[in-house]
Amino acid sequence: MSNTIKDVGAEPAQADGYGFDTIAIRTGQLPTDEGSHGEPIFTTSSFVFKDAAQAAARFSGDEPGNIYSRFSNPTVNAFEERLAAMEGGEKAVATASGMAAILSTMMALLESGDEVVSSRSIFGTTNVLFEKYLKKFGVKTTFVGLSDIDQWESAITDKTKLLFLETPSNPLCEIADIKALSTLAKARGVLLVVDNCFCTPALQKPLALGADIVVHSATKYLDGQGRCIGGAVVGSNELMAEVYGFLRSAGPTLSPFNAWVFLKGLETLSLRMKAHSASALRLADWLQGQPGVKQVYYAGLPTHPQHLLAREQQEAFGGIVSFELEGGRKAAWSLIDATQFLSITANLGDAKTTITHPATTTHGRLSDEAKASAGITEGLIRVAVGLEDVNDIKADLAKGLKALSC
Repeated sequence: MSNTIKDVGAEPAQADGYGFDTIAIRTGQLPTDEGSHGEPIFTTSSFVFKDAAQAAARFSGDEPGNIYSRFSNPTVNAFEERLAAMEGGEKAVATASGMAAILSTMMALLESGDEVVSSRSIFGTTNVLFEKYLKKFGVKTTFVGLSDIDQWESAITDKTKLLFLETPSNPLCEIADIKALSTLAKARGVLLVVDNCFCTPALQKPLALGADIVVHSATKYLDGQGRCIGGAVVGSNELMAEVYGFLRSAGPTLSPFNAWVFLKGLETLSLRMKAHSASALRLADWLQGQPGVKQVYYAGLPTHPQHLLAREQQEAFGGIVSFELEGGRKAAWSLIDATQFLSITANLGDAKTTITHPATTTHGRLSDEAKASAGITEGLIRVAVGLEDVNDIKADLAKGLKALSC
């Protein structure tokens, strides 16, 4: 293509005025001599050089080009370029999973004696990574309330290197004021890292709101059909050079096949996120009126405490709806078991609606104290609304609600 946008990515907002959906489809294309319209998959461990001098030049960095698929592969690079463009970042680094993306960020940017301030409203495994494994290497994490700016400010010390958060949070859909936290981070000379998994760049652009780094579990909405595991980190060239350096040395690498699947997923991301959001809003509104439901957590509801903030910094409210039942774990498990087609699994972002009990799955490794602090009760259920007919999703949950009264 003589006028493709395959080189878009450094500053996508200025890329000839192309819209988000065009960037999601056209950025990072890999032209081939055969004229393939689809992106090829480079399933190779290493790349051959024309002579010893070229090999030396590639390894020294004097000549750009592929060397070894642990850290350089054209299909993976295409995914990185496309996602960076969609997020509005200079560069992306793809990883083997979402947790690998978080680990790579921390290992690249922190050292013993540094401190992290994190929202306590994060994925359970992220909490374990901070509390158990980073702690072993001398990195201290202080947990604060996601929406309480004063707590964030009070927790920052002269040893703090970065702030970490999810917004919306998992699973209670709390919303952080990214602009306010960015202002605080810049004033205190620390980095702001935002997990954008629940919204994706189709609904929210943390970098444009002042964040320094965005992390993703590509496994979720970026794929969209529950097929592959992967992750990514997006930010400035300077910061991503450090993350890439860690990936090159440690090897938490995304496979070329998975990168190709994610490339295909990005092409339909905007359409899917709008559909997930529309159905989730209808489901959340319906759940509010159901007997046995104590509370519904969804930022699209006017009753949500950060509803106006979510409207300001998001294009829509996403596909995750959580709700708390009267009756604790017994009621929650009974409802889940009574559903007939919802997938009982902890993954999310799938075309298929999934349902899980966070207290015993995604956040099951947390202490009772940590669960209580994060608002993870025994009666809490998380639904990741898929692309089925929302009336069928309601009907299946109604079966579960009916079981509670039997």
